[in-house]
Amino acid sequence: MGDADVLFSAHRNGVFRYLCRLVGYRQAEELTQEVFLRVSRGPVPDTDAARRRAWVFSIARNLALNRVRDDRRHGTPADVGETPSAPTQELALALRQALDQLAPQDREVFLMRETVGLSYDDIALACSLSPDAVRSRLHRARQHLRAALSPSLARSQITPGVRLYGRPDRE
Repeated sequence: MGDADVLFSAHRNGVFRYLCRLVGYRQAEELTQEVFLRVSRGPVPDTDAARRRAWVFSIARNLALNRVRDDRRHGTPADVGETPSAPTQELALALRQALDQLAPQDREVFLMRETVGLSYDDIALACSLSPDAVRSRLHRARQHLRAALSPSLARSQITPGVRLYGRPDRE
């Protein structure tokens, strides 16, 4: 099995989850295919697994940013996809709105950490940031989300400590 096949097997689900939150379900399917098409076309970096993972997510991030920019330029409405399986539809909507209010790079860093479980170092490599900048952006994003979601959490029967993103266990 080639390097691109190994990367596809290892990261397709994480890339798809990340892209779903950035561009919606329908576009995430297409962009996930494009990510791995690009991975297969070029040379895979000859480095450790963490750096290859960060490389794959930087490709996904760049494609998503291009898609969002193109959609805005052409006035294409955002594809929110199917309603995620959240405790309530109201909470899912509140989460989506709170994520949309984050600065784009804060949202990307948050989603890479919480939906995929990338380490701070992997996120730093994927986003061309320092690990300290990643920590700062995550802290800021979490504070904003906590404040934005507090009313919705209070109305629902969810306690604030419950994870809204089903991040897989660390490998």
